[in-house]
Parts: sequence; C-alpha cells; structure tokens
Amino acid sequence: METFLVSTLVVAIGEIGDKTQLLALLLAARFKRPVPIIAGILVATTFNHTLAGLLGGWVRTAVDPALMRWILGVSFLAIAAWALVPDQLEEKDAGTMGRFGVFAVTTVAFFFAEIGDKTQLATVALAARFDSIVAVVAGTTTGMLIADVPAVLLGGSASRKLPLKAIRYVAAALFATLGILILAGVSV
Repeated sequence: METFLVSTLVVAIGEIGDKTQLLALLLAARFKRPVPIIAGILVATTFNHTLAGLLGGWVRTAVDPALMRWILGVSFLAIAAWALVPDQLEEKDAGTMGRFGVFAVTTVAFFFAEIGDKTQLATVALAARFDSIVAVVAGTTTGMLIADVPAVLLGGSASRKLPLKAIRYVAAALFATLGILILAGVSV
C-alpha cells in the first residue's frame, strides 16, 4: 500500500502544471467531450507507465544496489530541478482530430507527450526503488488521473486560478526530499 500511495502522491503533485495536464486542458477546450478524453488519458498513461515500470524493474535487478541508490537519489534531485521549470504547450501540439475520434487522438497525444516527461521518469525511478511494479504503475496512473481529470472537467477556468508556481515548488520539494532520503540511505 505504501508503494501505491507514494507513487500516487509523487505523480499527482508532479503532474500539476505539467505539459500533459496542459494537453488535457487543451483537449477539453477543443473537443468538449470529457468522457473519451479521460478514457484516452487512462489508456495512454497505463500503457506508458507500464513500459516505464518494466524498465524501472529491469534496472532494479540489473544494477548493483549501492549504485542504484545513487542513481535514484540523483534522478529524483534532477526531477526536482526539472519540476521548477514551467511547462508550456502550444495549441498546435494537440494535433487535429482528422478522421480519428476524440478518444484515439487523446490516447496517441498523451502517450507521446508522456515520453521522457518527468512523471514518466518518476515512474521509472519509483519502479526501480519499489518491488511492486503493479503498485507503482497503479499509483502513478492514479496520480495522473487525480491531476488531469479535474483539468478535463473544469477546463481552462480552474487552471487560471491555481497557484501553479507554488505547486511547482511543492512538487520540486517532494522530489528533492525523496532524492535526499534515498541518498542518505533512508528507506522510502
């Protein structure tokens, strides 16, 4: 349960103001069809984070535990620094719907937008840290939904009222704390 909760918290906070959350807002504003957008986010995130979790699990078994501690600690500190940089998403990045439905457009756009994103890298790091890839993927996917579903349902109006700068600082502090604890050898 700890793995699931830590994974959920880390990604839910880290996703606020992230480019994929901005993509969710953009898709909601453009298509005004929340159910297929949310379903697309769920499918894309589950698939993307499963791949990231498998990579993290492989890293956990292939890398010496002492070296792994340093890799994970430094990775979380790097993600903390990255969290301080505000994401931007241009409207053209959402693509056009073309002949595909809202669900397909959302699924493909979210899958590719999440590649190399800090929440995907956090999923790799969490899966490398914790033994249960299923709990990590379930937690990180839940965290994405906690952050993105309100963005889809409330659209752009709520996002303008959130203190995104303060939220970025909280996310950075959370990632940095995890990195420091791991480097100190504290079991997280």
